[in-house]
Amino acid sequence: MTYQVYITKVAKFLPNEPVSNDEMESYLGFINGQSSKSRRIVLRNNGIKSRYYALDKEGKSTHTNYEMAALAIKSLFKNSELPIGAVQLLACGTSAPDQMMPSHAVMVHGELKNCSPMEVISPSGNCCSGMHALKYAYMSIKCGDIENAVTAGSERTSALLKSSVFENELNSLASLEENPYLSFEKDFLRWMLSDGAAAFLLQNKPNEGGISLRIDWIEGVSYAHQVETCMYMASDKLSDGSLKSYLDFSQKEIADKSIMSIKQDVKLLSQHIVPLGFNKLKDILDRRQFNINDIDYFLPHMSSEFFRSKIAENLDSNGLHIPNEKWFTNLSAIGNVGAASIYLMIEEMLSNNMLKKGQKLLLAVPESARFSYVFGLLTVC
Repeated sequence: MTYQVYITKVAKFLPNEPVSNDEMESYLGFINGQSSKSRRIVLRNNGIKSRYYALDKEGKSTHTNYEMAALAIKSLFKNSELPIGAVQLLACGTSAPDQMMPSHAVMVHGELKNCSPMEVISPSGNCCSGMHALKYAYMSIKCGDIENAVTAGSERTSALLKSSVFENELNSLASLEENPYLSFEKDFLRWMLSDGAAAFLLQNKPNEGGISLRIDWIEGVSYAHQVETCMYMASDKLSDGSLKSYLDFSQKEIADKSIMSIKQDVKLLSQHIVPLGFNKLKDILDRRQFNINDIDYFLPHMSSEFFRSKIAENLDSNGLHIPNEKWFTNLSAIGNVGAASIYLMIEEMLSNNMLKKGQKLLLAVPESARFSYVFGLLTVC
């Protein structure tokens, strides 16, 4: 016997106050004492107007990743009929855990003092990790193994974007211009990523009053067997496309080469991120015999507004035209919060009473790390 699965409550936690484009370097710091040459170009293309950092203006951390996830989860249970102690499963995804060990989700569990012993799982990865957490919980409830679960997506990438991360590498260069890779491939991501967390409560029955979101399906796919790594951290990319782990560098090399920073191969990103994933979406919808005209909202996780027209063109070429009025993102106000972005979109729609019973939401979460994607369909009920 299988069960229906519903998102019955959503909550978020965004640290501190929103940070405008002009304020970013006040928080992240200036590389080599100079304002970034790529910042305005990147910001003009990505469409982000503000974001949140778990930092103060001195660059000191104000929250850990697991603290933010826990704060979002605690908000789920304010005025809730279900006590937090009754939760049976906790699944938390992130790109940037605060530590290698213990796992991210057990650290979140450790912050939830009123919880009971429960199953805990930490999907690793990047943007898709929040959706992987959601799918694990969805399947666990659907098969009847449990009755409820909490899932979360959270990020604290700001600590990896601070100028201090690159200081040793800069000190080994005569000038920034000697290493254009540092000045763009690494600097590029400093203006793309944001901090925050959001959480869902999942149950095998809908809310008796108010709105719930039924999970109709969730489907993921990876193309790592076809394409080399695009976005990476704690490693360095070699000329043959393979990664050299931080474990194989000396401590001095880790600092001198800023191995722990986040890097992205923007040429691979531009070439593959849209066609691989959205051609697959066409296959999924065809196999499921789902008519794209039946959706009411399309929620694409986008790292940048630059990709909006490219996604639209791909959808159109696949016979999946989605009118502009059906698209919903909050990228411009919240930024790219990786594993939490799709959670934050859904939270905003519910908080603003945008949804009506019977409506359908198509979710699309691409991940550039090695080109993975997760798609899903929700029905408002």
